[in-house]
Amino acid sequence: MNAVWDWISAVADWAAANWNPPGDQERGVWPRLVEHARLAYLSILIGLAAALPLGLACVRWTRLYPPVLTGVNVLYAVPSIALFFLMLPYTGFSDWTAIVPLALYTLVILLPNVVDGLRQVPDHVRQAAVAMGFGPLRRLLTVETPVAVPVIIAGLRVASVATISMVSVASLVGLGGLGQLILSEGFRRQFDAPIVVGIVLTVVLAFVTDALLVLSQRLLTPWVRRDGRRRKRKQRAAVPAGEAAAVDAGADPTQSAETGNGAHPWMS
Repeated sequence: MNAVWDWISAVADWAAANWNPPGDQERGVWPRLVEHARLAYLSILIGLAAALPLGLACVRWTRLYPPVLTGVNVLYAVPSIALFFLMLPYTGFSDWTAIVPLALYTLVILLPNVVDGLRQVPDHVRQAAVAMGFGPLRRLLTVETPVAVPVIIAGLRVASVATISMVSVASLVGLGGLGQLILSEGFRRQFDAPIVVGIVLTVVLAFVTDALLVLSQRLLTPWVRRDGRRRKRKQRAAVPAGEAAAVDAGADPTQSAETGNGAHPWMS
């Protein structure tokens, strides 16, 4: 047990000593974390910006969706390492070498969610918006897109975690943020501390991003919480006061009322 704690202490000491060294700031842990987040978030934003209009076009012209989906799935089948090296002659050792392939992978994940989210908007909701005088653009922005937000953010959560993980692979072409810690300073030097720190910070960044997306969904869909509270109040009002606690606990009040001590009425 002491050996485990000594190993953890050594990893923590290395992370503290190399967090942001004043002599070589570009090789510190903090600059690598910032680079990792920058590459991941820019890729996610570009992929989302491409998926929204493309998904809208696929919903508007349904025959367009099958070939587009097949095309992006073919792109997803290409290994990320190959795409990184294919981008090098055109973008050099810049951020775009990693951002372009990662944005394409994000697009592949987000496109089906955007299409499914827009398709699940009920027809009576669209008809009500038309009856209120909403034009196509206003109906899209204020009615259809908010209804599709939960499905879109669900895909965005998957795409974000996958992108944050794949950024590390870009370290093979001199980028990659935390991947530099894992490969350059970890595996190549046979040193455990950079590998552990890089993996842990990658997981933490993914968890934080996922939590921010969940919070964003709650802020963008306040009616979901209101409907849940309203449904709960109606459920509590429909049963006697003594059984309200059972409703809050998730129990079935009808079963408790009919069965008493757990036996069916016809068995008593």
